[in-house]
Amino acid sequence: MIAKLSGTLDSTGDGWVVVDVGGVGYHVFCAGRTLTALPAPGTSISLAIETVVREDQFHLYGFLDAHEREWFCLLRKVQSVGAKMALAILGLLSPEDLSLAIAARDRAALTRVSGVGPKLADRLLTELKDKAPVDGVAVSLVGKAASESPQGSTSSDAVSALVNLGYRQSEAIGAVAGAARQLGDDVSIEVLIQAGLKELSA
Repeated sequence: MIAKLSGTLDSTGDGWVVVDVGGVGYHVFCAGRTLTALPAPGTSISLAIETVVREDQFHLYGFLDAHEREWFCLLRKVQSVGAKMALAILGLLSPEDLSLAIAARDRAALTRVSGVGPKLADRLLTELKDKAPVDGVAVSLVGKAASESPQGSTSSDAVSALVNLGYRQSEAIGAVAGAARQLGDDVSIEVLIQAGLKELSA
């Protein structure tokens, strides 16, 4: 099975690239976000690859890194989510966005993807809530400037407090994210924790 391709970007198209590796061109399907991040043809690239083999096809799917590939595999385990749909989701939402959406049970974020209706969004949230990687989600939750933002620090501290109370990290992140959306930016950590606990008990 092919797990990685390193070579020259030969050409690109709508949802695919051709990677030239030692004179052999590999046709690789990619999400829109991945394609946008790639350099111009003729440049050296390296893609993490997921090989999907069926009776009538042998397809390669390319990703910027192993984390994105991991999400592709997780999404495909959800009923009614095939490779095409998984790429569509990753084309709109980064792995960090997906982690936060699932932790916060944010159905609206998922239904922004073409082809994902409310039922499929709910299935994604339910089936991935305990499987989705949560590393780095707190950074997404509190924003890029968390170290400089008082609200970012408050949210991060509230998540830590809920985890210390025995809640799973994914549950704590989701509760704090939901509470922060309702309460706004100017809120104390005590109020945020109380609101988070209310979210968890709802």
